[in-house]
Amino acid sequence: MTGRGLILAAPASGSGKTLVAAGLARYLFRRGISVATAKAGPDFIDPTFHAAATGKPCLNLDLWGMRPATLAALVAELEAHADIVLCEGVMGLFDGTGRDGEAGSTAELARVTGWPVLLVIDARGQGASVAALLQGFASHQPAVPLAGVIFNRVLNERHGALLAGAAARHLPRLACLGALPADPGLALTSRHLGLVPAGENGDAEAAIERCAAHIGACVDVERLLSLALGSVLAPAARAEPVPPLGQHIAIARDDAFC
Repeated sequence: MTGRGLILAAPASGSGKTLVAAGLARYLFRRGISVATAKAGPDFIDPTFHAAATGKPCLNLDLWGMRPATLAALVAELEAHADIVLCEGVMGLFDGTGRDGEAGSTAELARVTGWPVLLVIDARGQGASVAALLQGFASHQPAVPLAGVIFNRVLNERHGALLAGAAARHLPRLACLGALPADPGLALTSRHLGLVPAGENGDAEAAIERCAAHIGACVDVERLLSLALGSVLAPAARAEPVPPLGQHIAIARDDAFC
């Protein structure tokens, strides 16, 4: 059976989507659901958290750096070997490269694959205003399949109800999937390139487990899974091999290169 996919995106970096994606992957894995993970773009740090959550490698899906046939083959591989594919976006939903600043963005990946987008919103310091934020993201590019929202860093039950109520009044078609608490135990160490990779981060395992527990308690996971869709990419034709470059290529991968 071919798996289905979801993309976890955010309005901006620092919204907590890496840990939410890893926590969700761990929660589903614990339930016996076959989970595959992916990361938009060439990032090598965030995938370490997804790999730690499931015990399986996380694949990069890079529209800027990959040929279309390569991307299609990787998406097909992910869906063929899992019940659900969780793909974490990069930066903000519409942030990319090129003249328009959107090439290679999470939004472009969503359009190309057809995987629905779940927005992870850092809800600190806002209430009903979140509806305007969500309306902006929903209307900016209607072709991007925005399906649901998870509110993150929510202060209390009243705050969560205020956020969900505002979203439901103004965007009734958008699934409000839950509100994750503002928990100091979910803080992860960062440095110049972003998060400290999971293998070096002594807090990573505890944070992933803690986030998975919050997801089980606070998120409508069944509804979340019902939003996933199979990719609309055509089956990949066998890609022509890249001509030999005339030398070996090595990738440095240890503590000194992170």
